[in-house]
Amino acid sequence: MEQKRFIFPDIEESTAEGIIAVGGDLHPQRLIKAYRSGIFPWFSESEPIIWWSPDPRFVLFPKEIKVSRSMTQVLKKGLFQITYDFDFAGVIKTCRDIRYQANQPNATWITEEMLEAYLELHQLGYAHSVEAWQGDRLVGGLYGVSLGQCFFGESMFAKVSNASKAAFITLVQDLEKFNFALIDCQIYSNHFKSLGARNIPRQKFKMVLDEASERETLMWTRHEKKDN
Repeated sequence: MEQKRFIFPDIEESTAEGIIAVGGDLHPQRLIKAYRSGIFPWFSESEPIIWWSPDPRFVLFPKEIKVSRSMTQVLKKGLFQITYDFDFAGVIKTCRDIRYQANQPNATWITEEMLEAYLELHQLGYAHSVEAWQGDRLVGGLYGVSLGQCFFGESMFAKVSNASKAAFITLVQDLEKFNFALIDCQIYSNHFKSLGARNIPRQKFKMVLDEASERETLMWTRHEKKDN
């Protein structure tokens, strides 16, 4: 049987909005190829798969994380217990459900196809979740894809004030300890800007990605519950 080939156009060929390709599927190897190329999927249920590589790229360098005094106190008080990969399915499904319930713009982008694809990426060791707990209740979290020493954030949720921030800040601080080069936030948002994220030229993003995504990391070898 002929092996599938997963090919994308050069990211410099993208439209002004950042669209690089339309169509294809969410095969795990296609997704991994996309992330390695600086491309990510984002589309609604009524659309074909749309592949994006915006310029500039919105990223957070772990050393540049900004933690407010109030969040420093939240973390010190240990209001949340933070875990890694403890309930990936719970995190991604809650991200989807909360967007639907709140009728948020672009709420339908975590389609059933996306859900199944990222669950498979998780099983293969590429997609990871961060959970914030209060007792046995999952109150916040986020998920994304990790390649080498790059983390690509996808979505987050909070059922309790500051829960997702606590999960994200803890993640960034741990990624810094493991020498991660960057966290890809994809496109600009005020929320991540307040945490230290900034736009950089896509060319610079791709240079960092090419080098850092090939490095090995031990970051995801731990899956135990971790107290702040």
